[in-house]
Amino acid sequence: MNNRSRAWIRRRLRSLVVLELFNIPLQAALWFGVTGLPVTAANAVGFALFALFLVEGAAYWLAKLSLLAAPGAPLPGLWAFAALRVINVPVLAAGVLFTLWATAGDPGSTSVPGLCFALFAVLEHVNYFHTQLMYDTAEDRRALRENGLRRAHLARDLDRGDGRRKSRLGAPTP
Repeated sequence: MNNRSRAWIRRRLRSLVVLELFNIPLQAALWFGVTGLPVTAANAVGFALFALFLVEGAAYWLAKLSLLAAPGAPLPGLWAFAALRVINVPVLAAGVLFTLWATAGDPGSTSVPGLCFALFAVLEHVNYFHTQLMYDTAEDRRALRENGLRRAHLARDLDRGDGRRKSRLGAPTP
């Protein structure tokens, strides 16, 4: 990898970290401040799930960024991401069930947005830990058109168990 592509990757990863974290206060201000969404238990639970997955995503991109400084090193915190892949499922299930229950009991602005946040958190979990759902670059969209959905980056790192790319011969590469 040349210095130019390494610099582009570094900028890309930094922007992903910043955008994931910036979206938490931005979305809170937008939904609860500007639109006046009521801060109910259902809305707060849904938003908390949404925020949790943005933090997990930012942590992953930050870990990937650190690999640029230490090519061939294992992904920092890989064990934590492996644990989160399992722990997230019952947390999401509980949050979605709670917001569904709240929506069934009192549909409207006091619960439906919370359910939407919770469902978005489920999509974020899938996007990071299973199948990539976000295709925001031209290269990503081209690969999507040509090959269909692909395994998420974090999922591939977890499958390999070390966070490093493997050459065709199976040897780790930077």
